[in-house]
Amino acid sequence: MKDMEAHLEKLRVQITECEMIRDLATEPKKTELFARLAEHFKVLAGEIEKTMTDQMPFTLLGKQRHRNFSPRRKNSRNLGTRIAASPHA
Repeated sequence: MKDMEAHLEKLRVQITECEMIRDLATEPKKTELFARLAEHFKVLAGEIEKTMTDQMPFTLLGKQRHRNFSPRRKNSRNLGTRIAASPHA
């Protein structure tokens, strides 16, 4: 996951650099080229972000996702009878 984060950061830097060059370019072909490169890098960055999100085992709250989680209710129904039957009650 760290390698994907590093690559994503590199792509973000490349996007920024391409957009700066595009904005400063005086030749239309150069402007067009760097605009296309920036858009291409944005697509690549989006793919990496999607892959990272799909592989992430945590929710936005930082808690692990629970699969097929259902609280046990059998024990809670019998709790009163167990306490009443307990020798310590």
